[in-house]
Amino acid sequence: MNITKENIDALNAVVKVDIVADDYQEKVTKVLTDYRKKADIPGFRKGHVPMGMVKKQYGKSVMIDEVNKLLQDSLNKFITEEKLDILGNPLPRIQDNFNWDADTFSFEFELGLAPEFEVDLNGKNKVKQYNIVATDELIDEEVKNLQTRYGKMSSLDEATEHANVTGTFVNEAHEINKKSTFLVNDLKGKKNEKKVIGAKVGDVIELDTKKLFEDDHKLQHILGVSHDVIHDLDITVTLTVEEITKTEPADLDKELFDKLFADGSVSTVTELRDKIKEDAEKQFQQQGDQQLLNAVQEYLIENTKFDLPAEFLQKWLATAGEKELSAEEAAAEYEKSEKGLRYQLIESKIMKDNDIKLEYQELVDYAKGFIRTQMAQFGNMNPEEKELDEIAGRILQNQEEAQKLQSQLISQKLLTFFKENMKFKTKEVSYEDFIKEVYK
Repeated sequence: MNITKENIDALNAVVKVDIVADDYQEKVTKVLTDYRKKADIPGFRKGHVPMGMVKKQYGKSVMIDEVNKLLQDSLNKFITEEKLDILGNPLPRIQDNFNWDADTFSFEFELGLAPEFEVDLNGKNKVKQYNIVATDELIDEEVKNLQTRYGKMSSLDEATEHANVTGTFVNEAHEINKKSTFLVNDLKGKKNEKKVIGAKVGDVIELDTKKLFEDDHKLQHILGVSHDVIHDLDITVTLTVEEITKTEPADLDKELFDKLFADGSVSTVTELRDKIKEDAEKQFQQQGDQQLLNAVQEYLIENTKFDLPAEFLQKWLATAGEKELSAEEAAAEYEKSEKGLRYQLIESKIMKDNDIKLEYQELVDYAKGFIRTQMAQFGNMNPEEKELDEIAGRILQNQEEAQKLQSQLISQKLLTFFKENMKFKTKEVSYEDFIKEVYK
């Protein structure tokens, strides 16, 4: 057998594999001999079928099978030994004059080669990093929310501006029939408030969904409709009032502090506000980090220039899936995936050049941390290590879950690397301004 590679250009190559009878004949003979031992053909005792008959019946299919196995094994070994960094999979070239009745065979495969390039991380101040702070207004709002959540509830005879109204929203045509509770104050505009203020239990009120609440997502939750529907929903619903209550805010005293923080870590309003600020900014940090990672990715894709074997990749995409794509469909698919492929190559280059590795034990520890957080949300604050190991083992046996956790951990490692090796333009903003700037 002989394997040779011809470079078409820096991104494309052709590998030729020549196979002669001596390369596969021994294995073919062994398989046919096994067939002969097991063959159960009328007129012959088991194991005594003439080899000529076995060859005639099975010889060609066995030969084709063994040649294909040898071909794939040899090609993969060649790519590994030659350290070829390929994109996609080798594509066999169609040969019109190919003949399985010959003794020798010649196969050709097209390869798409990964480009060589350098990554420049010195784009000083070209990537914006947000330091998101909890403002006094946000802390004030959270204090009020806590006082309301732990306050005392009492019934009212009729709805007031600050009342909670519980009732069933109905629109038969849109199959809406949902019991929900809302705060009258959350209604948008005086017109809607006027319809509800003064209402009593049993009253039926007609409300227009368009601009009913400041936040469409609140209306989505209250009506129980899908996200796709809610933004353009402009219908009339009837509200049958079933309960009207008001909440007397809890006092900011030791009783409330102990309910909120059983460990006694908060005993004054100032400590409560500090704790709210600390917890909020931890959450903001997660969103800020995700935005920073996204911004770095965009920067690197935009500023790391290299060519790709586009024609090869489109041909590969046409045959890579369950359904074969037309040339136009493959081109469209390539256009959608090109950006992601570019970042995958950049990411791999950064990890290789800077010896950023992911050990299996790191993945196990990361999975256990994720599980520990999940269990804490359900009140299990101190799970046993053995239990964590068992759950992590089960999760990592699921290939999809393992890949998801691996991707998250690699992103964390890369984010740390970027923070240590890149200079960013830092901007301090409130959470509200962050949302406006990033998601506008």
